Amino acid sequence: MSQDRAEPATTVVLEELASWSEDLCRQELPSVLPRLLSMYQCSDNWKDHIRVLKILTEMFLPHINYLALEQSFFSQVLPKTVKLFDDMMYDLSGQARELSSQNLELQATLRNILQSMVQLLGALRGCVQHVCTLQESIVLENIHSLPSSVLRVIKSTFVHCKNSDSVYAGRLHLVSDLLQALFKEAYSLQKHLMELLDMVCMDASVVEEDDTSDMVSVIHSVLDICSVISDMDQAFHANTWKFIIKQSLKHQAVIKSQLKHKDIMAALCEDILFSFHSCLQLAEQMTQSGTQEFLPFLSDSCCTLHELYLQIHSKFPPSLYAPVIPKAQEKEILSVFLVALDPLISQLLSFTPFVEAVLGDKLDLSSELQLPQCLLLVNIMDKLPSQPENVQSLWCERSQYSEHKPRMSLLEAIFYSFEQCSGELSLPANLPEVTTKGQAEVAVTLYQYVCVHLCTFIASFHPSLFPELDVTLLNAVLNSGMITSLLAMDTWCFLARYGTAELCAHHVFIIAHLIKSCPGECYQLTNLSVLLRRLLFLMDTDHQMEFIQKFSPKEAENLPLWQHISFKAFSPEPKSQIANEVTMVGIAQCKKWLSSRHTLGELESVNVALSALLTVCNSISEALEMGQQAGVLEAVSPLWTILHVNQVSSQPYVQWTLSLLLPLLGFFVQAVEPQLISQVVTLQTSLLKLDPPDYVRLAILDFVSSLGRIFFPQAIQEKVLPSLPSIFTLLLTDKSWLIEQHTLEAFTDFAEGTNHEDIVPQCLNSEETKNKVICFLEKTRMVDETARARVDRIKQEKRVLNGHFVKVKVEREGCLSTLQPRAKRIRQEFPLEEEYRSTLQIAEGALEAVQLLLQRSPAPGWLTVKLEELQMKINTLKSCAQPSASSCNKNT
Repeated sequence: MSQDRAEPATTVVLEELASWSEDLCRQELPSVLPRLLSMYQCSDNWKDHIRVLKILTEMFLPHINYLALEQSFFSQVLPKTVKLFDDMMYDLSGQARELSSQNLELQATLRNILQSMVQLLGALRGCVQHVCTLQESIVLENIHSLPSSVLRVIKSTFVHCKNSDSVYAGRLHLVSDLLQALFKEAYSLQKHLMELLDMVCMDASVVEEDDTSDMVSVIHSVLDICSVISDMDQAFHANTWKFIIKQSLKHQAVIKSQLKHKDIMAALCEDILFSFHSCLQLAEQMTQSGTQEFLPFLSDSCCTLHELYLQIHSKFPPSLYAPVIPKAQEKEILSVFLVALDPLISQLLSFTPFVEAVLGDKLDLSSELQLPQCLLLVNIMDKLPSQPENVQSLWCERSQYSEHKPRMSLLEAIFYSFEQCSGELSLPANLPEVTTKGQAEVAVTLYQYVCVHLCTFIASFHPSLFPELDVTLLNAVLNSGMITSLLAMDTWCFLARYGTAELCAHHVFIIAHLIKSCPGECYQLTNLSVLLRRLLFLMDTDHQMEFIQKFSPKEAENLPLWQHISFKAFSPEPKSQIANEVTMVGIAQCKKWLSSRHTLGELESVNVALSALLTVCNSISEALEMGQQAGVLEAVSPLWTILHVNQVSSQPYVQWTLSLLLPLLGFFVQAVEPQLISQVVTLQTSLLKLDPPDYVRLAILDFVSSLGRIFFPQAIQEKVLPSLPSIFTLLLTDKSWLIEQHTLEAFTDFAEGTNHEDIVPQCLNSEETKNKVICFLEKTRMVDETARARVDRIKQEKRVLNGHFVKVKVEREGCLSTLQPRAKRIRQEFPLEEEYRSTLQIAEGALEAVQLLLQRSPAPGWLTVKLEELQMKINTLKSCAQPSASSCNKNT
């Protein structure tokens, strides 16, 4: 039969087969498959060749038994397929240089060849995908011809695409769409082949030699492809190398002796060097072209980029909200994502919209994003020393970029963000840090991490920014959050050590004046006094003497300052002199009040005097002369005659007096008259029944602890000894963990020192209390807590704290808004939107806390009723929030 007569006959047969159903193909497979294979081998027409191949792979391949695939199909079809592809590639490459827009016939011919090649690759992909669906593990012997044929075609395709610029000699645009389709099809084919080869099983005990050779050949062929695609697609190139490494390790027991290790290492080194040179070239181009040219177009994307950074960081330790994943995978993902994000931050440092997005003081970050925000700010801070002065100023100076959104400075933002990380600070969360140059990383707490980086940054601070630094540190010291205030103090002390002696002295004098000007007791005064106490240790001797002269301890007006100073900061000679002078002035103040009308309004001066005397005792009690000790006791003992239970329970000034008198008596307890001790113990017993403030309870503990150092005379034993167990028992069961902890310490001191051992067991009147004391002595926990349970508890506590902080912030802003005139605003539809948002955040946090409690223990009976009441209130609020509701009943 001639070629002209055979072609129509072939077409008729193929058209008939194309209409067959799946069942018919399965039934006729034994008779039709040999005929189709014969047609495929004999056909010289590329078009018919592709049609036969597609019918074979799409309609009949799915019905061939897995074990017969190689012998019945792949060994007969694939060699011819590879030859056909090589022939098409030969014709394509040979005629490509003559391609032109005027030669339409050649253009059509080449495009037909490319389309046929795309279809052929698609047919091969169908073969690979079919094998993947057959079973979970594949034996290479059963698909022997498939990997080698596919890899040869893939490599040929990539080589052609790589050389397309030179092959098509400036006429690439005429076929670029089909070349792109060809590359995508080859890319997809390789991806599916790697998935197939990942399913290959090679048992070292039963593997055939041919299978071993096949796998070695596959790895070497993929290695050849690596060298082709190294400069085409970096991600694809990296994944191809990962495949080589993965398969080499997976089958190392059977293939390691046959692998060409030298070739693999040489190729790997060559590719690494190529990537290195590419990076250098890219960096050179960035230098020449400028990297800031597209920044103006990112203004609207800065908030999105900021959110991206925070979201990714929140999924990794030390975040409380990070999923639990293996360390190896964690490090791998970190190296890809976080390392890639770092250059982005560097590029955006000088971009004002990014600064505004990061430092906006109205950021409403969820709990899981607060630690990432803190770490981002520290990261930015680390980069600033290498930036120009204007960029440092952009970040470090507080400014307002609109009437609506004032911007914090970077240091303000760090302190604010740090305060929000209460959970991570209490856990504590750890971060890797190099503490000594040249040494390996060690785990440090979040507090230590932020503090070290903050101090390092301050050491490189530009002089023009020091006013901003002073203001920020002072505001942070005055913060109501203890941990934030402590961080500011540590930073300030570093500044005092790093700076000049004059700078340290200047700061000390300023803080001293601030303390003297503080009206009454407040947490700000406490924070300032702690800072002053620490800074005085860092002053040189000359400046200390200047301080003593400026704030003379001989003057009663300076007692409010000296009550906060540790005399241990001074050298022996001035220390003794200061102690004597403060003691004399303190005694004089007490006697002055006692000789007057004893008005409560004047009791504040007595409290200052008592506090100063207590400071002397804490600093140098062992150095007080007997005459001074007697003088102190003589001055303070009469004060007990005016202290009555009702007064102490209702008058804050009197409560403060008692809290100072108790530790003072504790210092001199061995010299105190027995009758006075009995009087004090009786007062304490009565006062505890009236639920006094915590600081009064702590003072009571201080005194009863000191009673372990004396033997009670017979005259007062009957009144004192029965009272002590009741005091300890009551405080050991206190609801406050702080009181409970101090009680355990005080009870231990008392029990170890007292001669009245009989009363010790009387203090432990329950098994719970006994176990509590035993655990304290053995330094063990009463309740074992898993790491996961601890994190869950910390999260719950963090929600409660965040709700508290929001409430305090709303109340503080509300107070400020009543004192200050409102700035003019652009039209605002919801003037109290921030207050609404903050209040609802508190409510949401409380409900989440209840949900966590339900997971830990059964619900009490009244909870359902209470939730129904809350639901009714919510429904009422919803009706009030409707646009049609003009007002709402205030009694709702």
